[in-house]
Amino acid sequence: MPSTEIILTENIPGLGAEADVVKVRRGYARNFLLPQGKAYEVTKQSLRQLDNLKAKRAAREAAELNEAEELSRRIGKLKVVFTLETGETGKAFGSITAQDLVKRLKNELGNEIDRHRIVLDHPIKSTGEHEVPIKLHHDVTAKFIFQVKPAKEEAPATEPAGEVTEKARPYKKRTDPK
Repeated sequence: MPSTEIILTENIPGLGAEADVVKVRRGYARNFLLPQGKAYEVTKQSLRQLDNLKAKRAAREAAELNEAEELSRRIGKLKVVFTLETGETGKAFGSITAQDLVKRLKNELGNEIDRHRIVLDHPIKSTGEHEVPIKLHHDVTAKFIFQVKPAKEEAPATEPAGEVTEKARPYKKRTDPK
């Protein structure tokens, strides 16, 4: 298959990052990358502009790294307590998943974190302190430490005998007129 060299103007997963010179098939370049503005052809003039793109890429990557480090510090300072329904034996009825962690982090910090960045091998089903790594950037990993406590079940109040409450009312079949 014939191929051509192009310069990418933005990150394209599986292909390359901004300002990379990559070799792709002509049809992919001609029908998708070039019309969408995601790349342009390699010429003498475009190679001169490559330094500009590399400078933009370096600035963007530095800003992303600083943002990830700041978010990592904020996550490290966070103290969060989850409650988990447990039975008499201490066995959990539910679990805490990556999606639960994402929702709680968004409520606490205001930042949306992709659930795939949370490294959780299996849902958390035990009480105590847990530490979960969050991959914010390829160089920055935050340690999210949180507590899981059992939910306290209230003892049901004893009712005097002889009174009929809604719970003790006998079942009555409902008939609807048609």
